[in-house]
Amino acid sequence: MELLYIFVVLFLTAFASILLRTRVLIEALSLVASLVAFLGSLLVAYKVSAGVQYSLYGVFSVDSLSAIVMLIVSFLGFITIMYSIPYLRQESADHIIGDKRAKQYFVLTNLFILAMLLATTANNPIFAWISIEATTLSTAFLISYYNKPSAMEAAWKYLIINSTGLLLGFFGTLLYFTSVSSLIGSESISWNLLKDHAMHLDPVVAKIAFIFVLIGYGVKIGFVPMHTWKPDVYSKTPAPVGALLSSALLSVGFVILLKFKAVTDIAVGKEFTGQLLIVFGLLSIAIPAFFMFVAKNYKRLLAYSSIEHAGVIALGFGLGGIAAFAAALHLIYHACVKSVLFLSAGNILLRYHSSKIENIRGMLTAIPKTSILFLLGVLAVIGIPPFGIFLTKVYILTAGMVAHPIITGFAILFVTILAIGFFRSVSLMMFGEKPVYVKTEPESIWLLIPPFIAIA
Repeated sequence: MELLYIFVVLFLTAFASILLRTRVLIEALSLVASLVAFLGSLLVAYKVSAGVQYSLYGVFSVDSLSAIVMLIVSFLGFITIMYSIPYLRQESADHIIGDKRAKQYFVLTNLFILAMLLATTANNPIFAWISIEATTLSTAFLISYYNKPSAMEAAWKYLIINSTGLLLGFFGTLLYFTSVSSLIGSESISWNLLKDHAMHLDPVVAKIAFIFVLIGYGVKIGFVPMHTWKPDVYSKTPAPVGALLSSALLSVGFVILLKFKAVTDIAVGKEFTGQLLIVFGLLSIAIPAFFMFVAKNYKRLLAYSSIEHAGVIALGFGLGGIAAFAAALHLIYHACVKSVLFLSAGNILLRYHSSKIENIRGMLTAIPKTSILFLLGVLAVIGIPPFGIFLTKVYILTAGMVAHPIITGFAILFVTILAIGFFRSVSLMMFGEKPVYVKTEPESIWLLIPPFIAIA
């Protein structure tokens, strides 16, 4: 029943936020709802880890990977809501937004978190698709939150690319249903049912279906060449929403894609899906490496980093074995670290009122605590020891050197180039003389606690 409580609390909080007029009450309700979701997810994950087959009315079910992604989504939902309260209050004090916009933010963010949890736990592929489409609709309005022409353009770009991609993913989903066509209408089509009947799926149809699904959900994940929405969206969206998009939504996209991979592997073997993931993984590592050196916006740096890490994770799941274990662990590390970077980026924006790298100088003087958090996040995300991403990259790349040494050699080269480009830009922001208009005043502890929790 924990899942039911989570869903009901998040939905009622979003609905109540529409009716309520008191901003403090809306903020308090959102914080409590996100905490309930996190604690409920912990309880669900504990039951799954104890070997309990967790299911709710046959409509929702949670396996091991779903439990991990549930924890990622609910944890990030909690810390981003915690961060959003002081962040939006600061923006209100700077006359950037009003109470009405803040109210809209909390309504949409609660719906976004709810949609991600529904997609992660849905036992029916069609319902999972509907839920992932709901994340597109809720976040489109959050991307255009500031009503600037560039933000509106990014929102439309996001809406069109993601909706088109998911339409292809829906077509691929229907192709999988050909293996259970005789059962449609008599019982609900679940992931387990698809796996049980996967041997009846025509191998050619299975391959075509997986390609469509890979493209469709690959848009959400941000694989190259379906990544084009990410840099624009990440640079325009509010910082807490960027944290959810880059970490939580990426993880949700992977859990659904891997469920389809499990079905396809039974029908045609693991080699086909593994090779596709390796190819898309390498492309997603290679392309961002060259954009890192020309990026002029520090939020775009985070977007290119997210694309790279999507590639690393895909490479791990494509290789399988110990690399797949490392990829699952990488999902957790990346989610925490990328939230640190986005929330710290929000602090930078509040102090400097600019997202351009050329305007950010002397961070260590102006915002020393945020600078340390941001620098730690950068070191962690590029895989410097002793941070966890170093360990997972070593596992994945070591497994790659055994199976595909040439491809892995290129991956190592591009990962190194990307790390150099990222650190180069961040170094320019950290040092030098801060602009005269930037005030040197104490940083709000409430804006520092959430990223500190994530880095811990």
